[in-house]
Amino acid sequence: MAEGWLTRRIAGQLVFATVFRRQSLDDALRDHPDFELLEGPDRGFARAMTSAALRWRGRLRGVASQFLDRPMDQLDGPVQCCLEIGLAQLLVMGISPHAAVGETVEAARAWKPASKGGGLVNAILRRASEHPEALQAIGALDVWPDWLAARLSKDLGEAGAIAMAEHQLDQPPLDLTLRQDCDPMVKLALGGTETWAQGRRLEADTPVPELSGYEEGQFWVQDLAATLPARLLPVEEGRRVLDMCAAPGGKTLQLADMGGAVTALDRSRPRVRRLADNLERVGYGAEIVVADGTSWTSEEPFDAILLDAPCSALGTLRRHPEGAWIKTDDDITRFASLQAKLLAHAGTLLKPGGTLVYCVCTPTTSEGVDVVEAFLSKSEFGRVPILPDEVPGFETAITEAGDLLTR
Repeated sequence: MAEGWLTRRIAGQLVFATVFRRQSLDDALRDHPDFELLEGPDRGFARAMTSAALRWRGRLRGVASQFLDRPMDQLDGPVQCCLEIGLAQLLVMGISPHAAVGETVEAARAWKPASKGGGLVNAILRRASEHPEALQAIGALDVWPDWLAARLSKDLGEAGAIAMAEHQLDQPPLDLTLRQDCDPMVKLALGGTETWAQGRRLEADTPVPELSGYEEGQFWVQDLAATLPARLLPVEEGRRVLDMCAAPGGKTLQLADMGGAVTALDRSRPRVRRLADNLERVGYGAEIVVADGTSWTSEEPFDAILLDAPCSALGTLRRHPEGAWIKTDDDITRFASLQAKLLAHAGTLLKPGGTLVYCVCTPTTSEGVDVVEAFLSKSEFGRVPILPDEVPGFETAITEAGDLLTR
């Protein structure tokens, strides 16, 4: 079992890698030289601290600011991260003050870039441990950077933004999509709650590779909302289907499972390798193309196209809370421009009478509705309204125009 200060030092370094080096948490976990050395509960505890610190980050910083004599941003980055890890233990995870304060201070002193701030970390954490009510004084929208709170309040309304901010604080469940021919014994072993005929929602924290049926390719991990776009496509046996921006492949697997002759297109070679691995594990085939979706052409047009466009991914903050801190307002403008180009080019690859589904995993208007409206105004395409029986359980998310917004 690792020393308590070591797991906390690693957690602080993981927060630093995401926030200050703008890495995703998955990439930070993969790249950290010591994280893989942790075993069992220690690894889980380091990840839990990191996740809690990122999930609650804005509000934890608000607490720290109540006890600081200077703005939080004026502290060295590693010191900020140690404070956030310590506050997450005290105010979110319910770790005893003796362990949370003492071991976190030791972690700061053992981490050279944070070592000079050990005394400050000790003082602030001790004061916070004496005032647990301080967290409740911080507003829900303060969980995000100011620019993001302002944008989401504008797009969703203040009540909608607050609801989303509060929802982010909950740990997400694990959603699986099962093959149509999934072994009944695997379904029984997985248990969980049925979301669709092919879906299961698990609350248990079992590592995915250890779940029954994983090695045999009986299912893949896919959030429930992410399954909706492919279900809206009329895919029949042998119909040519293009999955644009396909990696890491959840929707490609869906389309192949539905019987489509799938072409999976993505510009990222490393992400395409993950897609190919997923296809191999599940045992499905697809034509894989590494190319730029704004310019790639096909000799034969497609019967159906799914464009899951690159986006700010702000709709996934519950699962990836670091996204609020590694993206900027300028990113949203950049994404909207790319999305418009991809959608315009996708239209040229579709057969007359074919179906094109555009989707993003973000609630911002500029990346969703605005992109679609601009495309429709400049093309001969028409909007096909989504019907309630196509999205059971999400009927109230259909807009007056017939789009699906799962806000």
